[in-house]
Amino acid sequence: MECGGYECFAVEMCDFLLDGGAMFGVVPKPLWEKRIPADEKNRIPLKARTLLLRGHGRNILVDTGCGTKFSEKELAIYGITATRSPDEALSDYGLSTAEITDVILTHLHFDHAGGSTFLKDGEAVPTFPNATYYTQKRQLDWAKNPTMRDRASFFSDNWAPMEKSGQLTVLDGNNLPLPHIELLFSDGHTFGQQLPLIKGETGGLLYCGDLIPTSAHIPVPWHMGYDNQPLVIMAEKETTLKMAVEKNWTLYFEHDPTIAAVTLKEGRKGVEMDQVVAF
Repeated sequence: MECGGYECFAVEMCDFLLDGGAMFGVVPKPLWEKRIPADEKNRIPLKARTLLLRGHGRNILVDTGCGTKFSEKELAIYGITATRSPDEALSDYGLSTAEITDVILTHLHFDHAGGSTFLKDGEAVPTFPNATYYTQKRQLDWAKNPTMRDRASFFSDNWAPMEKSGQLTVLDGNNLPLPHIELLFSDGHTFGQQLPLIKGETGGLLYCGDLIPTSAHIPVPWHMGYDNQPLVIMAEKETTLKMAVEKNWTLYFEHDPTIAAVTLKEGRKGVEMDQVVAF
């Protein structure tokens, strides 16, 4: 699709598995399993689906997937399969990692920022050598000092190499220097999560990150057990969904196993999915 002067492409980096109960929090299994069935270990299939934007003289990538730095044990724990290196994934669009100009990281959890670096001679180095990477100051501060609850999601190898190379731009608010892209913020999942909104003439495309990770998470009470602030993320979702309907935004899902994007409508029980958008 096109939006805001950008050609927009869904780029799938890998498949992985996470516990269905953790992905849906207090929602009972008989309900969520109707949306995304679990395997024999109660894990549900997920995608690491990034977004490529081409336009205005830029090649922009939003998030980078899980990456290729995992050990065999970690690959088994998270059920990571169908992994593609960023060069392999980008080759579908006639690009290489060297041609990416900007990388917007919604947050620094491993399934969103893991592909930002790769191992070269045993050392993590930036995957995109000519790109500027963007994160929020509050998120970086949190990633460097996480709690016991979420420290397993942060690995310094996913951002420290860009600090060392001078490629990491730490934003403090909605000051992303890229045309027709505005940032929305969410603190319910992790502090300082930034969600790019590509603004078109008659609507927009919102990259939902972990505010709404799959289409099954559209209902406001359906949120993850991983979320640090459940009541906060519910309020954020309610506000975002209302704005999305009012302003004709398409929602883009990073983790949905089959659906990349949808439009919304007002339904009997609130905002609900309207149509699937092809990418």
